[in-house]
Amino acid sequence: MSGRGRLALCAYAATVMAACSMLPLVDPASWILQAAFLLAILSGVGALARRVPLARPLTVLAQAVVALLMVTLVFARQQAIGGLLPGPEAFQQLNSLLQQGTSDVGQYAIPAPATPGIRLMMVGGVLIIGLAVDALAVTFRSAAPAGLPLLALYSVAAGLSGGGASWLWFVLAAAGYLLLLLAEGRDRLSQWGRVFGGAARAPGRPQQSVFENNAPLAPVRTGRRIGALALGIALVIPAMLPALDSGLLGGAGGGGGGDGAGGTISAVNPLVSLQNSLNQPEDREVMRYNTNAPDTKEMYLRIVALDEFDGASWKSSERHIKDVPDPLPKPDGLSTAVATTEVQTSISAAGWYAQSWLPMPFPATQVKIKGDWRFEPVGRTLVGDRKQTTRGAQYTVSSLLVRPTAAQLADAPRPSADLLTEYTRVPDSLPSVVSATARQVTSGAANNYEKAVKLQDWFSTSGGFTYNTHVQSGSGTEAIAGFLKEKEGFCVHFSFSMAAMARTLGIPARVAVGFTPGAARPDGTMSVGLRDAHAWPELYFEGVGWTRFEPTPTRGSVPDYTRRQAPAGSPSSPAEPSKRASAQPSAAPSATDSCPPGARRLGDCGPSAAAGVAGPTDSGPSASALVGTALGVAALLVLPLLPLLWRRRVRARRLGSGGRTPADAVARTLAAWQEITDTAWDYGIAPDDSQTPRKAAARVVRLGRLDGPAAESVHRAAGAVEQVLYAPEPRPTPGLADDVTRVAAGLQASAGRWPSLRAILAPRSAVRVIWSLSRRWERARAGVAVRTQALAERLRPRRGKETPPEPASGT
Repeated sequence: MSGRGRLALCAYAATVMAACSMLPLVDPASWILQAAFLLAILSGVGALARRVPLARPLTVLAQAVVALLMVTLVFARQQAIGGLLPGPEAFQQLNSLLQQGTSDVGQYAIPAPATPGIRLMMVGGVLIIGLAVDALAVTFRSAAPAGLPLLALYSVAAGLSGGGASWLWFVLAAAGYLLLLLAEGRDRLSQWGRVFGGAARAPGRPQQSVFENNAPLAPVRTGRRIGALALGIALVIPAMLPALDSGLLGGAGGGGGGDGAGGTISAVNPLVSLQNSLNQPEDREVMRYNTNAPDTKEMYLRIVALDEFDGASWKSSERHIKDVPDPLPKPDGLSTAVATTEVQTSISAAGWYAQSWLPMPFPATQVKIKGDWRFEPVGRTLVGDRKQTTRGAQYTVSSLLVRPTAAQLADAPRPSADLLTEYTRVPDSLPSVVSATARQVTSGAANNYEKAVKLQDWFSTSGGFTYNTHVQSGSGTEAIAGFLKEKEGFCVHFSFSMAAMARTLGIPARVAVGFTPGAARPDGTMSVGLRDAHAWPELYFEGVGWTRFEPTPTRGSVPDYTRRQAPAGSPSSPAEPSKRASAQPSAAPSATDSCPPGARRLGDCGPSAAAGVAGPTDSGPSASALVGTALGVAALLVLPLLPLLWRRRVRARRLGSGGRTPADAVARTLAAWQEITDTAWDYGIAPDDSQTPRKAAARVVRLGRLDGPAAESVHRAAGAVEQVLYAPEPRPTPGLADDVTRVAAGLQASAGRWPSLRAILAPRSAVRVIWSLSRRWERARAGVAVRTQALAERLRPRRGKETPPEPASGT
């Protein structure tokens, strides 16, 4: 196979290997086979066009036309002219599929179903990247810039997966790129026929080819070693940097920290994860539980409370955590006069559900669970420590069903000043319409309890709001004002808005994230699906504590104490624990998933298709994480500039003043000639060490199309080299640094824009670094071998002296 054929094959393989990083995004992954087949045809068209040969732009154009025909044949055959040629109807169909794919990407969480629109985006994207890689690496013979489209392909996959892309996909993408670079290097070096600037050959031994007996010599071998080393560094350094956990759905995150006696935790805004979860095509089971609660409608499984509103989003404040006490402390603000019932709940989390916050009924009084878990007292939550997650966890929770009466809530005394200050704080950027609407809705209310009920009823029934998961995301102050105007959103909008409005009325408020009770199964257990997750506001009433309200229409259940004829409840007494064993959850859709897919996507499935998120992870990067990320980004920016920086450093050293002795003058002259040779090499004129300086100068002038002062400078430098090498008394030639500058300017003027840019950013003479490393490695290895042999000789046991034989006796 020719060198260009090998390069084309490596470009194809590199693109497919990078495309594999997108496999986790779509299920099923059969699209990759289709994309690989079409990409193979595209690469074959490029090979044929180059063999004709066509001009480079025409080759790329031919591949683009073939790619368009293939996409039309696969995705718009019925609308195409003759089933192949794209016409107006075919373009309209492709545009419609792209719009559908864009909508599907925003609607479904990962892994998304392979809808026609998503399939077109995946296959079309791979073809576009493959065309770019083939054009750069093969048609224009420049493999290094081909890494940019490959990086873009991997970055899309890593970005959509929330940074959770497996290291395997990075290794595949990086290995494909290194394979492409090595193929180009082998092709280029094989064309040179000999190594310039390599180690000196033994006397009488001819100069070897770069590939002698099909075995690569030092530059190629060292290139492989450096490539492997670079890949290893790229894998090790990210592992050493602090992790940046993000997201609220199913992702394991480092929530806790410390040595078991302290630490802090925080959580992120759940808006995006909530919306993605609500649009899931399947209601995958998250957990299963059984309980002895007399009524499961109050069995909300709470994960975390978002108690800080900074104007951009609701989030959890940074809190101190400690070891889990047994039992847990008494709930804040709860009076013994309020009726409570103690219940026991046994919970089993699914094996795929892995996040760092533990879903529990609120308020929990005791938790029995194995693993590294910590307790956050203010929010009464448990968070995993040392990468502990809920994956497959089985635990038992004792909790209280708090049943206040309307009178107890209405007569609640004023909370403490500190609590009011912290939980009624709103940002200055909150539009005045929010507080004005809150006062208008609660007009006539006699106390905070009546205000809270009026707000809940206005959102859920009388305000004309519509539940819709496809509205534009947003949780800041402007988003709340927009929601109050449009009156359309999902549970995050309802809970965030009611909590913000309650704070403007002086009622302490926060937002809880967790799961609604789920649906009963035939075996008596309760199944909680992904879309059973929810967000709701919690308002504080002294004597009752943090109290749940439900403003979201068609989701959850309205608490009894918010109804006019609320029952007084019964005295506090523990209930008998259930005898049923906790069932093991499955990955199949939960029992609530009986709604047709079409109706589910329109949000017409009623309460059984409740909103869903999973629990929050770490709130965001720490200072060390930001520093580590900044250093990583700086390294990524600096690495491509290393050849440029190396050439500038070498040029400055060669053209420096140096000493004043005759030996220094000789060194300066030879360094200036070396710089002229390397500069010409950077512009595509490979050095030829077999020629005399005079012939080499004529070759540089001819191939570099130099004339005038630049050509004179080359010849003058060559004459200076001959003078210092062969004259009986070498005399230095002044002005060689200026000659080097004139030669570089002349080569740049005759080369054009792109070759000049290549010579500056990716100088060919930078390969001398590889040769230098190869020589050092060989010398170091030879030195180690010599020292090892000497040590072995020294440690080898010496034989005893042999006794000389006695002379033979005479006869």
